[in-house]
Amino acid sequence: MSLSDPHFPIADARAPGLVRFDPPLSLALVVSDVQPEPHEDDAGLIAALREHGIHVHARRWSDAAVDWAAHDALLVRSTWDYFERYTEFLQWYQRIEALRCPIANPLPLLVWNSDKRYLLELAAQGVAIIPTAHARGADLDAALAPMQGEVVVKPSVSGGAWNTLRGRIGSDGFAQALAALPRELDYLIQPFVPQVVEDGEWSLLFFGGVYSHAVLKKPARDDYRVQTYFGGTAVLTEPPAHVAASARRALDAVAALGFRDQAYVRVDGVVVGDEFRIMELEFIEPFLHLAAHPPAARLFAAQLAQRWSALREAAAA
Repeated sequence: MSLSDPHFPIADARAPGLVRFDPPLSLALVVSDVQPEPHEDDAGLIAALREHGIHVHARRWSDAAVDWAAHDALLVRSTWDYFERYTEFLQWYQRIEALRCPIANPLPLLVWNSDKRYLLELAAQGVAIIPTAHARGADLDAALAPMQGEVVVKPSVSGGAWNTLRGRIGSDGFAQALAALPRELDYLIQPFVPQVVEDGEWSLLFFGGVYSHAVLKKPARDDYRVQTYFGGTAVLTEPPAHVAASARRALDAVAALGFRDQAYVRVDGVVVGDEFRIMELEFIEPFLHLAAHPPAARLFAAQLAQRWSALREAAAA
């Protein structure tokens, strides 16, 4: 049995108990060349895992020398260069699948989530998203031609505002920036949502399907990008009930698409009018804001310990 098995028993993280592994469980924390060591925000998680007898070893996904099968389980955390090396990353996925290494989140979910065209599938399920159009790079100018106003253009496989543009259609500056985009990529086109700047972007964290905490992110002055390395801020804030309910409905839609096993996810979105609209669902390598809410690290660690304990018991049966 593997964690990608649709019948894998999902633990109830609301009453986790304390699972201790003896012998210890070896966990490969999957990192990257751009973040080769565990991020400081994951320090509490690593400490909490240690209490369960789970020993964490940072392993770069692109390191061909890593013996992934030598570890009992894998947890994808800071693969923050995958979108720049996408073909190679998918090949790594295939290698992990062939080795049948238990991995969280499950591989089919990670592959699906790696291309943001999943937003169109969510919309088809009735999930409120930021209006989104897809265009191949070669067709990008034609796709933008009938549009008006201020838009955001981003690769469908991207992260951290990589190759992302904001501009007004018809302006010279936007046309020049657009011409510099790599045309071999696929792109998503969305209207610019001023509420991101005015009110902020919500990020809600769920572990094992259980809501944990949320932060409200705001960009720096005269910017629209909420990432901290662009000067953005994130403050622990309890979301309105309708925001939490909308985030839950989005995750239910993901489950309806066949991805029931959701070990961890960050739901990003913005309130437009009275409606919470999904901007992204981050199942691969989300920054989890654990330092902002330390109890979340214990919740996540307990949920992971339970799932891998069930796996070990099933293997021994």
